[in-house]
Amino acid sequence: MDAQIGDQGDDRDHGHLPVLAARMAELLAPSLESGDERVLVDATLGAGGHAELMLNRFPNLRLVGIDRDAHALAIAEKRLAPMADRISLHQARFDQLPQVLADAAIDGIDGALFDLGVSSMQLDQPGRGFAYAIDAPLDMRMNDEDGLTAADVLNTYSHGELARVLSEYGEERFAGRIASAVIAEREKEPFTTSARLVALLYQAIPAATRRTGGHPAKRTFQALRIEVNHELDAIRAAVPAALDATRVGGRVAVMSYQSLEDRIIKREFATRTTSTSPRGLPVELPGTAPRFRLITRGAERPDAAELERNPRSAPVRVRVIERVAADHTAERGSRA
Repeated sequence: MDAQIGDQGDDRDHGHLPVLAARMAELLAPSLESGDERVLVDATLGAGGHAELMLNRFPNLRLVGIDRDAHALAIAEKRLAPMADRISLHQARFDQLPQVLADAAIDGIDGALFDLGVSSMQLDQPGRGFAYAIDAPLDMRMNDEDGLTAADVLNTYSHGELARVLSEYGEERFAGRIASAVIAEREKEPFTTSARLVALLYQAIPAATRRTGGHPAKRTFQALRIEVNHELDAIRAAVPAALDATRVGGRVAVMSYQSLEDRIIKREFATRTTSTSPRGLPVELPGTAPRFRLITRGAERPDAAELERNPRSAPVRVRVIERVAADHTAERGSRA
């Protein structure tokens, strides 16, 4: 039986209601249920909601928590204090996973969890500038020690650079039009807060699109956030690193919230679960069989109960993969 997660009030006290917490524990359970110590990397620790559930459910679990946000780490450390002897927390980007594991003297893991995108905790902190519904400084840094802010992007990028960011990371149809409007406005006064940008977007995006395409600021804010935090580059590096570190029988679970993230995960998982033997051969060549198998077929979506409990789970797509054989780089850390 699944362990029970805390009620909504408890989780909201920590600033974050974890998405699909019980389901993620269920999907990772075959890799983590054992009398021996098992190692789980929570690569997006946040306020520690998923980590708390995993530690409570799996008594022999050792958890490595990673987050670039010092504020989130402080909250998680307090939340997980009763289990401090079973955790190690690291302020880092999750694409620094190999170095984190080396620092923790870990040569193989049994599971990894990625809960991508911006957390509810960050969205609900007005000063962070992630939410377009609140007038706030145009910051959007997940680590406030990083240099580049959303205001810097708006105030210094060329028209071509701005249009590329909006088109590539926001899939914004009117990227060029918005870039032109931003450059014209910043010549009058630099951008500093979100309300002025939202007002510009209402003017730049045609009324017909505004009526049918959701909030006109959604795509631009997503694009700026991804650019500021180099999110897609980090995903492209971190997920392969987690897969390489996973022992035989271990699983990697990824929760994506928009198509750009999910597309990266889908392609990486497809590569890892496909034979490298040339097509047309009557038998598979030695050493070419896939080292992983898919646990989820396609992307799993939240059910009605989850949507009622946590409406912010609506866009999530879950993909899980399991290592079934060692390769040359993983043999040393594999478990029979």
